[in-house]
This record gives sequence, C-alpha cells and structure tokens, in this order.
Amino acid sequence: MEKHTSVDEYISSFPSETQKILQQLRDDLQQMVPNAKQKIGYGIPTFTLNGNLIHFAGYKNHIGLYPGSKAIEVFADRLKDYHTSKGTIQFPIDQPLPMILIKELVDFCVMQNLAKVKQK
Repeated sequence: MEKHTSVDEYISSFPSETQKILQQLRDDLQQMVPNAKQKIGYGIPTFTLNGNLIHFAGYKNHIGLYPGSKAIEVFADRLKDYHTSKGTIQFPIDQPLPMILIKELVDFCVMQNLAKVKQK
C-alpha cells in the first residue's frame, strides 16, 4: 500500500475516471463543511473539524465513505441499497454518488463532532 502525504497525491494515484469522482466528492465535502481541514488519516483523505469528521477512499469497484458507526446505525434504512460495515459505506463506482444522502451523513457527523466539543 502506498503512503500518500497529501490528498492531491492520493487522488492522483487513481485512474482518471476515479480521480474525477474522488475530486468531485472532495470539492463537495469542502463546500458542505467549509471550515473543515483536510489531511491524510489512516492512509486515506480525511476531513477534520474538532477531530476526524469523515474519510473517503477510492477502490477498483467502489468509493468508500467512512462516517463512523453511529452514522451507519442512524441512516441504516437509507443505506439498504449499499454495502455497509461497522463504519463504512461502499458506493458503486459506476453509479452517481448520492450527494443528498452524503450531505445528510456529513451534517450528522458535524453535529456529533460539535456535540463532543460542548461536552468537554
């Protein structure tokens, strides 16, 4: 597994069609949470806002989104059409990303992270 030092480097390591999807997702996530920072965390692109917010990754047949296990639980009914595991959603690479659903997942993650700050 390659070790990438930046999100740009990570995205550029994929075939051009996958790069387009990953870059669009990155741009959309940045618009959704303009105050979030970007980094490579756990070897994949990560948005942070008061801690890790959401991760995403490219694969041969899908785009992985990592909103955490609580988000997967809360949105289980809406995620029935996708392969999920404890904290991961797999979106088929040959289908448009469900951006309305992704926006709702991101909003949920933002609320979780902001709630953590208030508890401190």
